[in-house]
Amino acid sequence: MLLVCDCMPANGPAYFTDALADLALAGREGTVHSLPDDGLPTLSDVDAVVITGSTAGVYETDGRPWLDDARLLARDLVARELPTLGVCFGHQLVNDALGGTVEAGDQRRGIADVDLGDDPLFEGVSGRIPMVHGDYVVAPGDRMETVASADYYDYLATRHEDAPVWTVQYHPEFTAALLDRVADDFGWPESDADRDFGDVTADRTVENFVAAAGLD
Repeated sequence: MLLVCDCMPANGPAYFTDALADLALAGREGTVHSLPDDGLPTLSDVDAVVITGSTAGVYETDGRPWLDDARLLARDLVARELPTLGVCFGHQLVNDALGGTVEAGDQRRGIADVDLGDDPLFEGVSGRIPMVHGDYVVAPGDRMETVASADYYDYLATRHEDAPVWTVQYHPEFTAALLDRVADDFGWPESDADRDFGDVTADRTVENFVAAAGLD
C-alpha cells in the first residue's frame, strides 16, 4: 500500500496535496493520511510513503505541535528503510528530522534551471523545474547525500546513503493545469519562459519513485 502523508494545514491550499495524491496513487492501493489532523499513521501494511508539501515551516513547532510527530515519522521511515519520497516541505522535514538545518529565505516562484544528478529518481525528468517555496535546506541531514542542485540552492534534492529515501524541493505535481491557481495564491512571473511548461517533466519523479519502490 502507498501512503500519502498530507502535511498541509487546514487553511492551506489543498490542491497541491490532491494533485500529488492523484499522481502517486493513480489507481494503486493506497490512502491519504493528514499529519496535522490525525497524528502518526500506522505503517504495518505500508509499502511506500510520499510526504507532501505544506505552508508550514519545520521551525514552527511551538505553534504547530504536530511537527514533532512528523519528525518521529521521518526518522521511523528511515529506520525501517521504507521507500519514501519527501516533496517540498517533505524535503525539509526529512533533512531536519535527521539533524539538518532549514531556514526561511527569499520567496522563489518560477521555472528554474537545475542540475539533476545521475539517480533513477530523475529518469526522464528535464532540468526545467517549477519552484514554489520560501524555506531552504541549508545543511542536509545525517547521511543524506545531495543529488540535485541549482545556482541558488545547493541542496535541491537529497537521498539517504542506505535507506530508499529521496527528497526534492520542487513540486512534481505542479503541472500547467495548476498554474493559474498557483499564480493567484502565491504569485508567478509573467515571462513566457516561466509560463512555458512544454518541456517540464517533473511529474516523472513520482512515477520513478513508485517504480523504485516496487509498486509498479
